[in-house]
Amino acid sequence: MSSARKNHVVLLPRPDGSVEMHAMKQWLRQNPEHIPSGCDATLSTSQQLGAGLRKLGWTMQETDREFRMIPPGAHLPKGSVLDESLELEIDENEESSDDTYFGLEYQLRDFLAQNIAAVSIAGRRLQIYVDPTGRDGIEYPTAVGPIDILAVDQGGAFFVLELKRGRTPDYTIGQLMRYMGWVQQTIGKSKDVHGVVVAKVISDALRYAVCVVPKVSLFEYEVSFRLRPASDLAAQ
Repeated sequence: MSSARKNHVVLLPRPDGSVEMHAMKQWLRQNPEHIPSGCDATLSTSQQLGAGLRKLGWTMQETDREFRMIPPGAHLPKGSVLDESLELEIDENEESSDDTYFGLEYQLRDFLAQNIAAVSIAGRRLQIYVDPTGRDGIEYPTAVGPIDILAVDQGGAFFVLELKRGRTPDYTIGQLMRYMGWVQQTIGKSKDVHGVVVAKVISDALRYAVCVVPKVSLFEYEVSFRLRPASDLAAQ
């Protein structure tokens, strides 16, 4: 396997001796304080991000399948056990699908943001949230990471949209609940707060997880493309 096709992952030791494995770009988006200077967790390549982390003292271990990034000062116990469920989730998000989907999450985000008025969720029409400072709800900054899209309905209820361009594993629900909790405890104290996951494919694991989580909706998107003949110019 060529190095260009290997996953870049972050390894984090747990107190019980096991090791968490996270897709590097997604982990950096959730933990922006670790993004190397001059890099972007969405626009920069995995190679650029990995090189930036190494300059910050991170260690890189190369295997047949992965480039494993280990933060400074983190010691992986000899014989430690990787969390296989996280490893599987990373595999499910690889760009190997032949289906048509948005190439990058920001493209999906921008498309939805521009067409949010046409989206109906639980029978409600939405608009992008704008806070008192004029900051809009696209990549809205919070203490627990940026919200992809923060919207409101006509009654002022908040809708937190988490977007995934490919297949969505069940750990997405934890990320979404963090954002919903932050909104509920800060700008939305007197309002209802709803969560929305939008992805190309919603995994069965996520469907089961959402069964017991109130106020969360799941949506799969479809991308279509067609050509139509251009008519001749009408006679002047």
